[in-house]
Amino acid sequence: MVRWLDGESALPPEQERLLRILKLSEEAGEVAQAVIGATGQNPRKGHSHTWDDVHSELCDVILTAMVALRTLTPEARQVFERHLARVAGRVPRSRSGD
Repeated sequence: MVRWLDGESALPPEQERLLRILKLSEEAGEVAQAVIGATGQNPRKGHSHTWDDVHSELCDVILTAMVALRTLTPEARQVFERHLARVAGRVPRSRSGD
């Protein structure tokens, strides 16, 4: 995906990198919009989204974050795995062993 986006971009690499990071804010806003729509909190629009829409928007956030991370470093997988291991190490184990 990063190679495809790089090939389609006419922007200088530094600007493209910054815009890919900013794209996360846009995607997070779409999650918020979907949650508001799924819960019917906008009286003008009512129930305009489903929880499946929320799931889809959350996946878009994850994909966008991974594209941004890979744009910053070719070691994105290793950076993410190390970070995930650190976070997992901070999570208390449940009594049932899960």
